[in-house]
Amino acid sequence: MSLGRLWSALKGHTNKALEDAADSQALTILDQQIREAKVEIQKCGQSLHQIAAKRKMSQNKVDSLNADIAKYTQSAIDHAESNRELALECAERVNELEQLKSGEQNILDSYLKNESTLKSNLSSAKNNLRMLEQQVDQVKATEAVQKAQVAASTHFDGGNSKVKTALDSLDRIKQKQAEKDAAIDAASELAELETGNDLDAKLRKASGSTGSNEDMLAKLLASKKS
Repeated sequence: MSLGRLWSALKGHTNKALEDAADSQALTILDQQIREAKVEIQKCGQSLHQIAAKRKMSQNKVDSLNADIAKYTQSAIDHAESNRELALECAERVNELEQLKSGEQNILDSYLKNESTLKSNLSSAKNNLRMLEQQVDQVKATEAVQKAQVAASTHFDGGNSKVKTALDSLDRIKQKQAEKDAAIDAASELAELETGNDLDAKLRKASGSTGSNEDMLAKLLASKKS
């Protein structure tokens, strides 16, 4: 083998070893990442609640300012002819409220934008986390099944001397049990021959007599008539 091919083979072997080492740690790393992501998502949810609360307060201020603007605007219109000075004061108040509203509206718009962005990011993060968890769970389940299959194959194949010996013993046990059943049947048949039960059974069969209750009743009735 040339030095170039030898170097390529060694490099390939090293890369494979590094990949195997990385893969063995992959699930542990991903589990840690998932735990950290859940913590960050929880913090993000808390921030979203805070922004939503501030947005609601800002919205209430804007609504209140709009209500005051509408009130003083109507007052200025109502007193424009009857009380010019009061109408001008109301108009001045409306101008002040409009400026306050402009500033508060900018704050509200900022809260609304941040809230919308945070909601979108939070939803995307939750979906990504859910998909990652599903993939990790699937990989874990597949790995567990494959390990079980390998273990079963290793433990029960013919190459395992302990299992082979145990299987041979199992066959012998079943053979002994079959032989014992046959011996019991033979002993039972022999006992019937010795006691004459077998002959009696053959005679009953030949005569067609079954010794049933009907036969006994017929016999009793016949004896009564006689």
